[in-house]
Amino acid sequence: MRTKTLLFLVLALITGLVGFTGMSFSGIEVIRVMFLIFADLLIVSLMAKWFFPDKSKVKYQRVKSE
Repeated sequence: MRTKTLLFLVLALITGLVGFTGMSFSGIEVIRVMFLIFADLLIVSLMAKWFFPDKSKVKYQRVKSE
């Protein structure tokens, strides 16, 4: 989910612009719900990046066996 942060940001921005700009058509409530879902997924993804950084930064030390 951490790799999808940019995708969720773009989707939340697009659905937010379409859903809350005053347009009126039959599917506007669905778009508003999709905005809430994408915004929540964006926040979860950002928190996952913050609390669980990439494992590639960790340096492993080789253990010598006897």
